[in-house]
Amino acid sequence: MIDRRQFTGGLLLAGGLGAFAGKGFAATTDTSPVVCTHVRDLATGRALFRDGPCDRRFSPMSTFKFPLALMGFDSGILKDTHDPRWDYRPEYASRMEQQKIATDPTIWLRESIVWYSQELTRRMGMERFKAYVDALDYGNRDVRGNLGRNDGLTESWLMSSLTISTDEQVQLLSRVFARTLPVSGHACDMTLANMPSFPADGGWTVWGKTGSGWLRDAKGAVDRTRPLGWFIGWAEKDGRRVVFARLEAGDPQTKGFGGPAARAAVLAKLSSMIGKA
Repeated sequence: MIDRRQFTGGLLLAGGLGAFAGKGFAATTDTSPVVCTHVRDLATGRALFRDGPCDRRFSPMSTFKFPLALMGFDSGILKDTHDPRWDYRPEYASRMEQQKIATDPTIWLRESIVWYSQELTRRMGMERFKAYVDALDYGNRDVRGNLGRNDGLTESWLMSSLTISTDEQVQLLSRVFARTLPVSGHACDMTLANMPSFPADGGWTVWGKTGSGWLRDAKGAVDRTRPLGWFIGWAEKDGRRVVFARLEAGDPQTKGFGGPAARAAVLAKLSSMIGKA
């Protein structure tokens, strides 16, 4: 578990467009679509497939539920598969009717319930939340949130200040299996146990989390013609295990949300990507 002496204390100044500066999820005039995939063999640590600008950082969106689960189970706020079960409250102001339901850790990860993530971080508090993000060495580690809104605790990973690359997503997944993260074994076990699973081509079974959002334009406004989609996780077949992350960003031809599109690509192409090793 994290040593509470690591806590830095206090809120950081609110972020905004300044927090978006640099590579990746920046306010930019570059409208070229980005696709990148990284697949790593856990036994050898070798990249079996790595294609695209995998070092560029983008908003994690709902893939951040993976590290949030690690934080929640390590801190003791989350107990097990079905505990705690929190009822939806009107003040959560969910925009999605299907998310206005009583939710436990399994439902949260399977249905990608945003308000449950935000209630988790509220109970964690900014001091502890920031300490976990730092300890996990998560992306750019910027939890300031949006300029002038003081919302980093509940919004920083949602098209805001916190960004991460495909390579860094794979590194985090690898460290969970290697048990080299500063969280408990229970936290790792419960996080992995609660991830939804999917059948993939070639007889592989995949566990993972999607994330969907949009890029921003040159003025920093959300551009809904340029979707952002992630799928991260791991796959197993015949005793072999790989971890992966796929990002698809900025393609106006994407149908629906970006996360399901990224997931469909992994499920359809995983064995061929591994076969190129």
